[in-house]
Amino acid sequence: MHEPPTPSGAFHFERRLKRLLDEVGREIVQWTYNRCETTEVSELPPRVRLGDDEYRRNRKTPRWIACLFGTIRLWRCVYQAVVPEETGIFPLEHALGVVMHLATPALADVAGRLAAELTQQQTLDVLRERHGVSWSVGSLRKVVAVLADRFAPLRQEAQVAQLMAWLRKAAKSRGKFAPTLAVGRDGTMLPMRPFWEEASTATVSVYDRRGKRLGTVYLGQMPEAGQGTLTHQLTQLLVAIFARWQGMLPRLVYITDAGACPQDYFRSQLARMTHPRTGERLRWQWIVDYFHVCEYISTLAEAMFGTGRDAAAWAAKMRRVLKQQTAGINRVLNSARALHRRGLRGRRKDFNRAMNYLKKYRQHMNYAASRRRKLPIGSGVTEAACKTIFGYRFKQSGMRWTSEQGQHVLDLRVILKSGAWASVRDAWLADHQPVKIVTPTIPHHKSINKTRKLVLRA
Repeated sequence: MHEPPTPSGAFHFERRLKRLLDEVGREIVQWTYNRCETTEVSELPPRVRLGDDEYRRNRKTPRWIACLFGTIRLWRCVYQAVVPEETGIFPLEHALGVVMHLATPALADVAGRLAAELTQQQTLDVLRERHGVSWSVGSLRKVVAVLADRFAPLRQEAQVAQLMAWLRKAAKSRGKFAPTLAVGRDGTMLPMRPFWEEASTATVSVYDRRGKRLGTVYLGQMPEAGQGTLTHQLTQLLVAIFARWQGMLPRLVYITDAGACPQDYFRSQLARMTHPRTGERLRWQWIVDYFHVCEYISTLAEAMFGTGRDAAAWAAKMRRVLKQQTAGINRVLNSARALHRRGLRGRRKDFNRAMNYLKKYRQHMNYAASRRRKLPIGSGVTEAACKTIFGYRFKQSGMRWTSEQGQHVLDLRVILKSGAWASVRDAWLADHQPVKIVTPTIPHHKSINKTRKLVLRA
């Protein structure tokens, strides 16, 4: 950098230095990885085994592999499958953990994180700018698909470990109430091909003894009839938590709106759930989301008063009654009935719909008692998950998704947003099946002939 220093000079100095450091790193990585396998093919094992399949040595070929410092040229020996028509393997790539013949584990980790947060084009731009890697959309999708397939089976274990840590912290917190395990579930519309469909998400949160949320893990599923996959994943996660948790059982709360799938999940799963170790029935409390109920109160107000100051004043008063008074929902209903007798200024259909909703689910609306016990009364965490998990990544301008491609991104995104990425990645790296060298066996008749020759020579 020339004197005197200038912003432009400092900028270009750091950029040049970054390129030099990347080039040095690339050369070191390339030199190191290429020396992990001998250059002489004849010195390599004639046969190897991976799992139950056996492979025989063939020849060495080069491949361009992306790493954190750029693209390296990796020379590796290909081993062909002994069984005809089976795919061959590259033991060096397997030993290094190369993903789809395209990326080292370190670069694949970066690409997966970026794809979970950014659009395809943004991810490709960042990889090219920061790591000197120029991929096509197809290459990126291959890496993301492999990572998703390998990360997804490890998600539950990582999320259970996180929830265990939060439950231990909650148990040690100060307060007169037991910790709370809160579950939520909701749906959101996604731009699929060829039309919009409803995807589903679920949350599991831990609250301490004072009602403070310590953390949340997420689940997500692309549009599916009946949402059976999400139901299975959520139930398995909860069962795994109860099976492992040894302390005092937390209070169990289910907070959601009264949609069809959330209702069905409570009645078919939570209401019948038993403790996996003791067999005792678990007592779940279903709380209908307070803010959904407030929307129906506003609907009542507009049906009775029309749009205007009177409607807003009555709705505000009823929202306070609902939240602060024991059995406040009864007062809301009684007030609405009394005002209804004076006549309606809005649509009778809206009034009846709102009243039917409030009467049907009134037993799940004791918000004053829930607040006194430091229980959450709103499904804001789950509503936010619809935006955090789906909205910011899946609903950008011009996007259209297929179920398979979207699920790959979604699997990575729920792991990332749950704060479980590092533990899942480390578990993936540790779950490595080594390539074993096959020791050739000498046929029985050959060993006899060899012994006879040795005897004759002696």
